[in-house]
Amino acid sequence: MSIQYEVISDDNIICIKDLCNQLMVYQKYKAHIHPEWFDSMCFETRMIPSVKSASANFIIAAKDDNEIVGYAYSNISAKNIYSGGFATLEPVNFFDFDSIKSEDVGCLSQFFIKEGYRNTGIGSTLFEKSLDWLNSSKSITDLFIFVSNGNDNALKFYQGKGFKISHQILDGFITVLRNT
Repeated sequence: MSIQYEVISDDNIICIKDLCNQLMVYQKYKAHIHPEWFDSMCFETRMIPSVKSASANFIIAAKDDNEIVGYAYSNISAKNIYSGGFATLEPVNFFDFDSIKSEDVGCLSQFFIKEGYRNTGIGSTLFEKSLDWLNSSKSITDLFIFVSNGNDNALKFYQGKGFKISHQILDGFITVLRNT
């Protein structure tokens, strides 16, 4: 296994479409609260709108030879982007807006590694490269990660990297983690 890391441009995000869709399937499989909400989630409904609405995007892929085996997607967006509908018809506030120090927030939005490549250090490398990019921005101080219910391994991974659980939204469908 010879892993290489490559930054993916916004214009070339189609190359992670399959992995993004695998992430949605994985999240549904793990979920114990409203797994059916993932039925309408896919590359076209989650990745594309997020990339278009963000003020800056960072997509890093892990490749084994020419095969993409994992990716992390981070963005910087206006905090008001995180107020609105999600998988429900009701508006959702993803965090307490008064607690945000600036108009923009940073978010590690999607993170997925194929089975067989997990627990090899790829996740830590993708995470570190994503955080380096987020921390290089002068416009943000608040970083968030949203973890779908049932994904306890991801929750432990992020907590091990220094993020703390802030709160849950949508009756526990998503756990919100925040930098300290």
